[in-house]
Amino acid sequence: MKIYKDGSFKGIGIGYAGEIEVLVTITKGKINNIKFLSHNETPVISEPAFEHIPTKIIETNTIMVPNVKGCSMSSRGIKEAIMNSLIASGKNKEDMIKEFKNSENLNKIIISKNKYKPVENFDVVIVGGGGAGLSSAIAAANLGAKVVLLEKMAAIGGNTLVSMGGINIPGNDAQISKKIEDNPELYYNDALLGGDGENNKELFKILSENALDTYNWLKEEIGVEFKKNELIHFGGHTVPRAVVFKGKYAIELISKLRKKAENLGVDIRTGVEAKDIITRDKAVVGIKALSDEKNIEFFGSKGVIFSTGGFSGNIEMRKKYNPELDERYKTTNQSGITGDGHLMCERLGVDFIHMSYIQTFPIANPLTGALSHVGASRFDGAILVNKKGKRFVEELERRDLVSKAILAQDGGMGYLVWSQEIESVANRTTNNKAEVNNLIRSDLFVKGSLDECGKKMNINLTTLEDTLSTYNLDVSNGKDQEFNRRGDLLNIIKGPFYIQTVAPAVHHTMGGVKINSENQVLDIKGNIIKGLYAAGEIVGGIHGTNRLGGNAITDILVFGKRAGEKIMKPNTH
Repeated sequence: MKIYKDGSFKGIGIGYAGEIEVLVTITKGKINNIKFLSHNETPVISEPAFEHIPTKIIETNTIMVPNVKGCSMSSRGIKEAIMNSLIASGKNKEDMIKEFKNSENLNKIIISKNKYKPVENFDVVIVGGGGAGLSSAIAAANLGAKVVLLEKMAAIGGNTLVSMGGINIPGNDAQISKKIEDNPELYYNDALLGGDGENNKELFKILSENALDTYNWLKEEIGVEFKKNELIHFGGHTVPRAVVFKGKYAIELISKLRKKAENLGVDIRTGVEAKDIITRDKAVVGIKALSDEKNIEFFGSKGVIFSTGGFSGNIEMRKKYNPELDERYKTTNQSGITGDGHLMCERLGVDFIHMSYIQTFPIANPLTGALSHVGASRFDGAILVNKKGKRFVEELERRDLVSKAILAQDGGMGYLVWSQEIESVANRTTNNKAEVNNLIRSDLFVKGSLDECGKKMNINLTTLEDTLSTYNLDVSNGKDQEFNRRGDLLNIIKGPFYIQTVAPAVHHTMGGVKINSENQVLDIKGNIIKGLYAAGEIVGGIHGTNRLGGNAITDILVFGKRAGEKIMKPNTH
């Protein structure tokens, strides 16, 4: 058994969102207590790591414990911090680093607290615990259903949790306060233009006409809070129409949806992986699942709702439908977004649409693929330049077009440039300090004088100065002559300056299962598959060739809520 020196020792590790500092207390040679002094890890999704890793380390008296699947970076950061505490206590540094590295090779685990029976019966079975699944669960439970929600990862939230936190709502109160005119028809037209007219018009009309009611439902029934009078003008939209959740990302949304679902008696099971669809007399009646190496069958008397997300994280599926998006491309998605629902539906004979339409997010971390929240400065007024210091695209153009433009530059990367005038709008760096620190450690971000920033990023300084001079003159004249940039035009004059290296990563799959206006899934002959409903990114056709920013959250909430209602009150006509 390992023996450590008694006392309390501090240590720091690097997690997903930056530094994790711990205080490790050793009593009688054994690790007795682990206290977290500070960290910036994402709430909800990192909770299993903070619960499991210290418990197992205290139990085994070693850092040789596996990471928790779905929050590996947080797990790693916690173990690294504890390792450094033990080094501070006097343990041999080389031995501890070797032990830490060996622990990284252990198979990741999913934490599950579920108690199982081989067969369990409910009214509604929901597969997938992101925004769509939680909304479906709440809607069905509100109508009296006994609901189980199955999530394969250790925590709920999915991609929704780490989104930009903006949801497009035409006619929202922030627009009204700013005297911005908007309506469902304008929203509908923007989406059709953004999707090259290939959108399922009936479904997007439902989305656009129900967006405001869903927003009011979030505020009044779920208790979701929004940043007062704040709007994001996502690319491709005529006007700014995305209201913003309070706090970071969509943590506010997922936390409130989870609380409401739990209060309504929804049985949320994490660490449960759906493996196949159970049918009876050509109707979907349940799900075969696996958890803790146990097989369980969940039956739903009303049916099953699939809200399993897209397939951006499944490289083989990506290559099957769009060979260009191979191993070279990282993804902004959470690790659990691997098209499981698509594969189960494929075996059932479900019809699919638009599977080759796969969207990249232009402003991501070139090394990890993580969506950049600091890079939202693009919406505030930052410009994109290349190594030569020249602009090459309208910054608020559609995501697919901005991504293609960046990939066409030297090294397949672009550089976001902004200054204090733009930083003061939304304080992107101060509100995302953990991400900034990670970017700095990776030499992907710099702050300082224009000369310092240009030299650090190896950008042609003379051309960059000319680019800014021309752009600032256009700002003074009220029109961007080069690219006709939408949104507010702000000067880039006052230091300090900021430059961030960015590259596209696979972000959203527009393709998926076909549904009708009742959220019912269709087979390859166009017939309704009785008992099977779907909502969220697993559904194809809604966004056409390209989804406009901010539309995913609107989509998952409108159709998630709708799926829960429709499965309880199906249209019999």
